[in-house]
Amino acid sequence: MSRLAAFGRFWWDFVIGDDWLVAVLVAAAIGATAAFAHSGVTAWWLLPLAVLLVLWLSLRRAIRSA
Repeated sequence: MSRLAAFGRFWWDFVIGDDWLVAVLVAAAIGATAAFAHSGVTAWWLLPLAVLLVLWLSLRRAIRSA
């Protein structure tokens, strides 16, 4: 059981890391890109735009908390 718990903790740390909000926003962006692509919309531009937005929000939150 110890190895299973360590494996779970590794993936939690790897995906979520220090900022759960970034992980949620990136997952939402991936889901939105998939939904748009599935509906026939050209969605290649959505994920890079979302990454820039999430980076900006993350940096803004870090600067305000410092």
